[in-house]
Amino acid sequence: MAEAAEQPQDEAPVEAGAEEAVKIICLGDSAVGKSKLLERFLLDGFRPQQLSTFALTLYRHRARVDGKAVLVDFWDTAGQERFQSMHASYYHKAHACIMVFDVQRKVTYKNLNNWYKELREFRPEIPCIVVANKIDADMKMTQKSFNFARKFSLPFYFVSAADGTNVVKLFNDAIKLAVTYKQNSGDFMDEVMQELESFDLEKKSENLSDQEESFPEEKPPSS
Repeated sequence: MAEAAEQPQDEAPVEAGAEEAVKIICLGDSAVGKSKLLERFLLDGFRPQQLSTFALTLYRHRARVDGKAVLVDFWDTAGQERFQSMHASYYHKAHACIMVFDVQRKVTYKNLNNWYKELREFRPEIPCIVVANKIDADMKMTQKSFNFARKFSLPFYFVSAADGTNVVKLFNDAIKLAVTYKQNSGDFMDEVMQELESFDLEKKSENLSDQEESFPEEKPPSS
């Protein structure tokens, strides 16, 4: 798990528990640049790397929205390409989604349908931003029309992790959407998951009680 550098530098420290906390998940095929976009935003730098990340990565960031401190956890799929195997916990309590494709690889755009379908199975209502990455490799791509975002009425951004185009705006807007969603939604899926968690805790408590009863204290041997 990687904790990224915090920005901006002039943020005043806040007391623990005083912040609004939101979770933003990143979806998309392997090597579309999800991790590089996060690094560009959080670390203000870009280091070319061909290898995919092989484990889930969490980036923690502190921001301000309307003058209030916000603690943001960015979750990266880490190169997970098999849509069905994404665990439900990855989506659990997410407040916004950034879905990325590579403008140079048509298959990553086609696969947005798979990612979006899975997202809506777990999180039917959260805001989702569609991101066309790597436009620095071919600026002509910004003249093309990508109908996926229009079809689902989703915000759409052309970005480049390599030169930073629109990266700060993308993530700042995602944070604002996440905060607004959390403050204004009564998410049914969250309520269901909370009920399931409470049920699991109750069952574990019952099982522990049963185990304690099945192992009575041993009596000392009589002399």
